[in-house]
Amino acid sequence: MIELYSFASAFGVADPSPFVLKVDAYMRLANIEYESFPSVDNLKKAPKGKLPFIMDGEKKIADSEFIISYLQEKFQINLDSNLSMEQKSMAYLMGKSLDENLYWCLVYSRWAKDETWIQVKKAFFGSMPFPLKLIVPPIARKGVTSALYKQGLGRHSDEEIKIISDRTFQSLSNLLGDKTYFFGDSPCTFDATAFGFLAQFISVSLKNEINDLARQYKNLVDYCHHINSTYYN
Repeated sequence: MIELYSFASAFGVADPSPFVLKVDAYMRLANIEYESFPSVDNLKKAPKGKLPFIMDGEKKIADSEFIISYLQEKFQINLDSNLSMEQKSMAYLMGKSLDENLYWCLVYSRWAKDETWIQVKKAFFGSMPFPLKLIVPPIARKGVTSALYKQGLGRHSDEEIKIISDRTFQSLSNLLGDKTYFFGDSPCTFDATAFGFLAQFISVSLKNEINDLARQYKNLVDYCHHINSTYYN
């Protein structure tokens, strides 16, 4: 059986990482049986120093994109069989936009915005023994905000980052329209990615201005609710 190595549930979702949740959602959408091993200690044995990774017997596969490709080949599952070549190309590029653009907006919303950082600090570092729980969080936060600046998003103002985030939410809302899934009545691979990210803004218990922007799009909220109620209950 496939073993999924993740962080752990937090903020009301199965995992606070959109990349972990993407893989988790994909296996549920594709009806692949798996066993989950949630622990932040998984980072110590992650082959690329990031989560998720999966184990299939002695095989260890890291990175959400390569994990999904491996699962598609192993189980001969093609959720995209009804998509045209043009739609498949659109889905791939849309997924990369979420991976490389919206991801950093998510990081900013959690680590840089003070109202959310309080909750993130408690969830990620609250169980640390004294005095580590006082020392580690500000160092970790400084490292993340430095990464945001080096990546480029952190050079923008708060208002500009909200505009960037909202443009993605608006675009996704326009693309989804009144459909059940992004490309019709049945889920495709992109839906795993879309849910993996949108749930981090919409389904979580965290409240901040960027999450509020996502929640103003009723079809995106309904989309997350549908996948949660169909595949996670």
